[in-house]
Amino acid sequence: MWIGHLTVLLAILGCAAYQYFKGRFVPAFATIMLAIFASIVAFGYFEALADVFISRAGVTRYPSLVPWTQLLCFALLFVLAFAGLQTLTNFLTRRPIDLGLWPERIGRVVCGIFLGLILSGLLLTALEMGPLPIKYPYQRFAQKPNKVLLNADGLATGLFGLASKGSLSSKRSFATLHPSYLDQLFLNRLLIGANISVVTGSPAIEVPSKQAAWPASEALRQQAERQLSQLQQLITPIEGTKDKPVPLPGWQISDYDLTIVRVGIRKNAVGANALIDGGTFALSQLRLICKQKGDTKSPLAGKGVNIYPIGHLKTANEMETSYLIKLKHGDFERTESVKWIDFVFCVPKGFVPVLIQFKQNDIAQVPPLIPADQAPPAATFTQPSEKEKRGPARPDRPSQKRTSPPEEPATAPEGRGLSDISRSVVGDQFDEE
Repeated sequence: MWIGHLTVLLAILGCAAYQYFKGRFVPAFATIMLAIFASIVAFGYFEALADVFISRAGVTRYPSLVPWTQLLCFALLFVLAFAGLQTLTNFLTRRPIDLGLWPERIGRVVCGIFLGLILSGLLLTALEMGPLPIKYPYQRFAQKPNKVLLNADGLATGLFGLASKGSLSSKRSFATLHPSYLDQLFLNRLLIGANISVVTGSPAIEVPSKQAAWPASEALRQQAERQLSQLQQLITPIEGTKDKPVPLPGWQISDYDLTIVRVGIRKNAVGANALIDGGTFALSQLRLICKQKGDTKSPLAGKGVNIYPIGHLKTANEMETSYLIKLKHGDFERTESVKWIDFVFCVPKGFVPVLIQFKQNDIAQVPPLIPADQAPPAATFTQPSEKEKRGPARPDRPSQKRTSPPEEPATAPEGRGLSDISRSVVGDQFDEE
């Protein structure tokens, strides 16, 4: 955490000192506004620009830069927008405006503090987009959710979320597309130490246009009730919970609608390039975005909440809770271009799914829920069990051929580590000292 705190502190002190000794109040205040406007440009267009480069990942001369694309595009857009606006402002304010000794001194320092807070928040947010180890720029989840000094990165993303819900939204709200954005970024790279890619060649997933989401069976609900201690899920809170994840256990299955959502992993996204592999992923890289019932006419507008899967269907009435999915080309039939998997989510009552997000740059719309009696046959998938990992293959049952098990990272020593919330999504392999 000290790296994050130090970044914010140095940025604030540096900006405050510069404005006090070298700046003037009016240009300093204008610089704050310019930083905010430049951040809106960066947040608004970095994904579109990054997708241009990610879509060419298979032919790029520098494949190692692909996971850094969103970070680099965000930084480039901010720098260009800020530099252009700053040049124009300097031209228009060439004649100095002096408000007096004390207003100038106090105002310049205050402006420097706010500017440092905004810039440090944008810097931390940009770093969190990159494929850095989960400790950097700071460990967001340990025994409890962590925030840097003055919640600088939360301020940066919150300002754009607020702006995108208004006249700048074009019916595409950042608060819906990326609710709890900082949590998304951290959880997306939670298994980066196991060489799990953080981006994927778009599009890597798809959702059926109909019959894609329906209530789970009573048998699945009973299984979830029996496994409450294991099915701890990271659920972005609803209004009034101060943006803290809801800790589980302690939750009641009756507070949620157990929901099945069918997601297809495209064959051409599997195994082609380790940097953009869509076949190997953690459950923490798959997010169901839900909105309140009655607020779904414009699915990309307003505000949503993130729901992460607690497992996937092993049989029609049985759920498997493995935290890592690993697909290979051998899991696809010859005529299959998509591998369908039915994931299980705990959707808070009063909410319905509208979008599904995969890794850092892929998204698909979820059609309206259908009644359980109209649900299609289950799309089942089974990961190798520990016994199957050690045992020989069974040639008499070729239809049950499975992919080789994922290589698990070494267990860390006891100490400070992931919270129970995050541990449920990825297991206990990533506890920190």
